[in-house]
Amino acid sequence: MASIKWVWQYAKVYKWRIIFATLLVIIASGLSIVFPLLGGMLVDTVIDKGKIGMLLPILAGMYGIVVLRIIMRYTYQILFETIGQNTLYKIREELYDKLQEMDFGFFNQTRVGDIMARMTGDTDAIRHFVSWVVYTLLENMLLFIAAVSVMATIDWRLMLALIAVTPLIAYLTMRMSSQARPLFYEIRESFSRLNSMVEENISGNRVVKAFTREAFEIEKFNAHNNDYRQRNIDSANVSRKYLPILDALASCLTIITLVLGGYFVINGQMTLGNLVTFNGVLWMLNMPMRMSGWLINDVQRFIASSFKIRDMLDSETQIPVISEKSAENLKGYVEFDDVSFHFADDPETEVLSHISLKAVPGQTIGILGETGSGKSTLVNLIARFYDPTSGVVKIDGVDARKWHVRELRDHIALVMQDIFLFSDTIEENIAFGVPDADSLEVQKMARIADADHFITQMPEGYETIVGERGVGLSGGQKQRISLARALMKDPSILILDDTTSAVDMETETKIQEELDQITHDKTTFIIAHRISSVKEADEIIIMAHGKIVERGNHETLLAKKGYYYEVYNKQLGNFDIEIGNGGEVNG
Repeated sequence: MASIKWVWQYAKVYKWRIIFATLLVIIASGLSIVFPLLGGMLVDTVIDKGKIGMLLPILAGMYGIVVLRIIMRYTYQILFETIGQNTLYKIREELYDKLQEMDFGFFNQTRVGDIMARMTGDTDAIRHFVSWVVYTLLENMLLFIAAVSVMATIDWRLMLALIAVTPLIAYLTMRMSSQARPLFYEIRESFSRLNSMVEENISGNRVVKAFTREAFEIEKFNAHNNDYRQRNIDSANVSRKYLPILDALASCLTIITLVLGGYFVINGQMTLGNLVTFNGVLWMLNMPMRMSGWLINDVQRFIASSFKIRDMLDSETQIPVISEKSAENLKGYVEFDDVSFHFADDPETEVLSHISLKAVPGQTIGILGETGSGKSTLVNLIARFYDPTSGVVKIDGVDARKWHVRELRDHIALVMQDIFLFSDTIEENIAFGVPDADSLEVQKMARIADADHFITQMPEGYETIVGERGVGLSGGQKQRISLARALMKDPSILILDDTTSAVDMETETKIQEELDQITHDKTTFIIAHRISSVKEADEIIIMAHGKIVERGNHETLLAKKGYYYEVYNKQLGNFDIEIGNGGEVNG
């Protein structure tokens, strides 16, 4: 019932169509009973009593009812299908909107295949329920009730003989339902795992081919595919166990009618016309009993699917979009005040521990550290991809949690470590954050990112469509397009996460010189592994195990002869560094 109430909130906007379609179902079901009544009248009046004059009116009535019922069935089927498709559209739209709301924590814990299964198979199961199951259930119930009512008026003894089979059918139907329900949940989960495996394989196809692991991936797919097949077979086995019995019991109705009804006719207790009517109505009793098993399966599939979709729609984001403070005039002051952080699913492991740091507009902060030291997590807190578990991140002196999260991110540009380009033109990728940007501005940012020269050499220049995730471009080219995309926003806070790792030193130098010209009024954070990327930063912090272990500018850190000094030696080959007067570094 909860699932039906939930889907009604999407369908109720079409309530007048639903009411009209339902009335058509009721009328069409009522007309179904008239046809066999006319058939019985034909036998008793025309054939038995010889009233030939009644033949044409009765035949015309039967023909008219058939045509009218066909028109009505077509109309309400189209109406319910339209309502189902519109409901499906709304649910998918709301699901997609929900995906845009969800934060990094949700995507870290939810398989891509599971999301895709909810967006496709689960939503279609709901469409099928609204478009077909609803009116079929109503139709079958009405036919059953109408059949029992007419049979009772013709001969209550024969009616009771047929109804005696119903409790057994009801019992078997409930047994099948209870066994089918958990199987549909298992099928749903298996399908999700299969989707995830295929999506992962497609995304990582170059790695698979590079390591010649095609055979292993095929074997892994076959295992998932076999699991999905087996769970469907388990479900089919339940149907195989019960549906033949239900069909056989439904078929018994015909035998009971012919044997017992024939006996009544022979003994003069029932007219032949009444037996013809009774037999003509029999399908209205027979079909609901045959359909009950299939309908129960569809209802269980609907319940399983709606549960998964409702679960996703009810998911709460850890970063609520609350408009407590407008970020329209954000300047870019950033402060970490004793900030610690751990992921929700691993509270024992602190990713960041007691971080305190300040940055002002026009200042550049360089961040170095070994892999896993918490560098990327640190800058993710600025954009509120996560919130600290203790301490406060302040933006312009205000707790970041009090800014409207989307307005806040409008003033922050992030070039992420994992570069993603959309399957679109290069110009559209660069202008992604500023859709109404003109071509000249796009080209200007591309020049600053040292991307213009290779873009203009492409067959269609800025109109060149890049492949999925930027396939066909080198790592350095993708990094420079990604940098140009971030610069297009003209942000107050610019975060560069290992942005130039895939370009050569000469290109990196050019990019840094261009960046110096446009970041004089911006707060800039640069995460890097190369000393050359952060050497000119106003302050450089060294992170290890989620803590700041060294901090200072280039000369200060060299003088400390700690981690920074060792990395500088290894990267630049200066093994005999002397700290001269005034902080000059001589190698």
